Amino acid sequence: MKIYAVWNNKGGTGKTSLTFQVVCRYAQKHPNARILVIDMCPQANLSELMLGGLSNCGSKRLLERQGLTPRCSIGGYFDSRLPAPFSPPTIDATSYITKPSAYNPALPKRIDLVCGDPLLELQAIAMNTLANADLPGVNAWLGVIDWLRDFVDSVKSEYDFVFIDTNPSFSMYTQIALSTASDVVLPVMADDSSRRAIQNAFSLMYGVKLPSEVYSKYTFATKLNHAKRKLPKIHLILKNRLTQYMGSASAYAAVLSGIDSDLQALIKSYPEHFTFSKPEDGIVEIRDFGTTGVVAFARGCPFSVMQTGKLQISGHRVQVKPEYRDQAVDAIDHIVSKL
Repeated sequence: MKIYAVWNNKGGTGKTSLTFQVVCRYAQKHPNARILVIDMCPQANLSELMLGGLSNCGSKRLLERQGLTPRCSIGGYFDSRLPAPFSPPTIDATSYITKPSAYNPALPKRIDLVCGDPLLELQAIAMNTLANADLPGVNAWLGVIDWLRDFVDSVKSEYDFVFIDTNPSFSMYTQIALSTASDVVLPVMADDSSRRAIQNAFSLMYGVKLPSEVYSKYTFATKLNHAKRKLPKIHLILKNRLTQYMGSASAYAAVLSGIDSDLQALIKSYPEHFTFSKPEDGIVEIRDFGTTGVVAFARGCPFSVMQTGKLQISGHRVQVKPEYRDQAVDAIDHIVSKL
């Protein structure tokens, strides 16, 4: 089973919308693939999208799932772990899994979802306390970091792929997500802050280029290595939201080439952290989806099945041009081809 985490500790890079489109398109192009999506973001925007989006009651349906007993969400599962956080769990995964196509017919039927939950923020306080507990013969940090891995292991015979959408942070629940993944998809923007974010991601995830060696023994990588666990590898860098008409030939070209050169240097110094050896094999450039993306997000609709022409969104008529929709599909297909 392949497990992808879509992560960047910088916000606004398009993690959620790209995860939604890529998962749906992957399922369409691979109709026999069994896919589990795990929303590890307390904002739960991916869950709202998959359950119908703003225009089709996605938020209301998410609240209904979170209101069940137990909560049908990642927060509900983590609640079940709190009373005995280090004990081998008995997991009834069906209590926490939703079939989004039952709510949103635009989605392929072979996608299942573990909904996101704002409880993650509150639970993170408890997780940190538990992870720092000093218990004889117990690696408390690893016991907590494995909560999601335990869940995925309990359903590994049921799925071929797992996609995890993450929060733009390096909080405890984000570390839980990354430690479960085998590969990371890293969306970035065409700006200097995203260029720095790649370096920051390496410091956080792999413990390299730290400002001081004093931090080295506390890093995520050090703790996983000590537990003889594999670190996830960078599988794709998505250069997202390039200007609609000019792409990489625009004024952003200098920043984009800077990202390439930074990435080349990282690959040369730390090849073990990548699934590719040349930047061009791991980079996908994506134009801004513009109105097409806004409409898809509002309606919880994959590009490939989205109507074109004048569409109704929250009481407004919005024009979606066929050529822009087709360009969006092509961009998502390019990502899918590299998974």
